[in-house]
Amino acid sequence: MSLRRRTVEVLLAAGLLGTTLVPPATAAGHGQERLVPLRVATYNIHAGAGMDNVFDLDRQVAELRSLDADVIGLQEVDVHWDTRSQWRDLAGELAGRLGMRVSFAPIYSLDPTTPGAPRREFGVAVLSRYKIVSAENHDITRLSTQDPNPTPAPAPGFGEVVLRVKGLPVHVYATHLDYRGDPSVRIAQVADTRRIMAEDQKSERRPVRQILLGDFNAAPTAPELAPLWENLTDIEPGGPTFPALNPVQRIDYVAVSKDTVRARDAAVAETLASDHRPVVADLLLRR
Repeated sequence: MSLRRRTVEVLLAAGLLGTTLVPPATAAGHGQERLVPLRVATYNIHAGAGMDNVFDLDRQVAELRSLDADVIGLQEVDVHWDTRSQWRDLAGELAGRLGMRVSFAPIYSLDPTTPGAPRREFGVAVLSRYKIVSAENHDITRLSTQDPNPTPAPAPGFGEVVLRVKGLPVHVYATHLDYRGDPSVRIAQVADTRRIMAEDQKSERRPVRQILLGDFNAAPTAPELAPLWENLTDIEPGGPTFPALNPVQRIDYVAVSKDTVRARDAAVAETLASDHRPVVADLLLRR
């Protein structure tokens, strides 16, 4: 029995919601088309704390390992931030313990509280089993939580990596959109996201494989998200993701470029290791 099939059975036994995840083959055929499988996940890790607000990175490592994903987008990632995560580098630790490469894109990068200590950072990250060819931390519109009188302004924290997956270049983006009830900042963030992703499409001669992973803080039918679905396919995982205990809304997403990536299956994993549930999806990349 393959490792992926065993992983799927573990997830289903744990109460995975949504469509059954069928372990992809090394390559899949679609007519004369050759497709390359890639399993991805997105997870807001709540700075290492579970639904109980107890910091427990071991618990999250176990959950992430059980997903058996090739690429994982993470949100609310502390790197030497403060006592809530024991001043630890969560991006580096998760990558090391899972045996994956990492690209961290800070939203905030603040001076340390004591001289000589590492900078205090908070943001998003991408973990990958595949080589990270390049990485960039893009600015998008944000309303800072660190400024007592914030105004919307460009700020970093929209992470992008280019991976090489069985010879294919793949652009993966990790994002965390504004949480406030007023959608105005999310409207601007969606426009920024579309612009950045469109620029990547224009920069190459052939269609680009793009995967957007993140916590959008809005329902799939929210008007501010509608422009995203003009160019991206929202991979429906079959269930809500937030809050992790008795979830009532889906705000965590895997979205892919329509012409170059398709989905085989997707599901929501039932876990209380964060205040969100992760979404995992089996994708097929067009050559």
